[in-house]
Amino acid sequence: MSQSPMNFGTKEVQIAHFLREGIISGRFPPGTRLKQNDLAEMLRTSITPIREALKQLAAEGYVEGNSYRGAIVAPFDARASAEVLNLRNILESELVREVVKYVTEDDLREVRELAKEFEEAAGREDSMQARGANYRFHMRLYQVAQMPQALHFVQILWARYPFDQINRISGRAQRAAEEHAELLRHIANRDVDGALRATQRHIETGWSELRDVLVLPKDGETSR
Repeated sequence: MSQSPMNFGTKEVQIAHFLREGIISGRFPPGTRLKQNDLAEMLRTSITPIREALKQLAAEGYVEGNSYRGAIVAPFDARASAEVLNLRNILESELVREVVKYVTEDDLREVRELAKEFEEAAGREDSMQARGANYRFHMRLYQVAQMPQALHFVQILWARYPFDQINRISGRAQRAAEEHAELLRHIANRDVDGALRATQRHIETGWSELRDVLVLPKDGETSR
């Protein structure tokens, strides 16, 4: 499980974390069948924690089904509704508000390394590495807030967000790296208002750029 550090929680929690990142990064693209036996062999574990992790991911919307034959990675919804965008804004803003309150120098050092990893992958145009680093950057940053329920709901929302489509927009990853840097500057300065503006701009800019290249609902509309 070298894709990301997994030295926390039960084995099924660790496996679920690994698979979420793998799905977000594109290592397991939409439509991929995640077979329990194959995953158990890959991760050198028994079937039971694999089965439990897949149940959790099915409940969150990352996969569909969970039989003995495995589960199918759910497609990202390119017509994700304005409701998902608004919920991300609300929850991630609340997390960032608390991050500013609790962040330490050690935390900042870790998230800066992840931001650098993302920026370097973006510069290489390495889509899978960039998307994985983006996931790790945000999840590690939001852990600082000490709001596990809010973080869990954010993970569910990310399953319903079209990161695969956004990632294809020319120059988007480089612009996202600049937005990460801006967010971290405000957090390091304990600037709550600036950090909240940077968070909302980061979320909304990716959506706006996607909407400009695809036929998507305008603000206030819902997908059908």
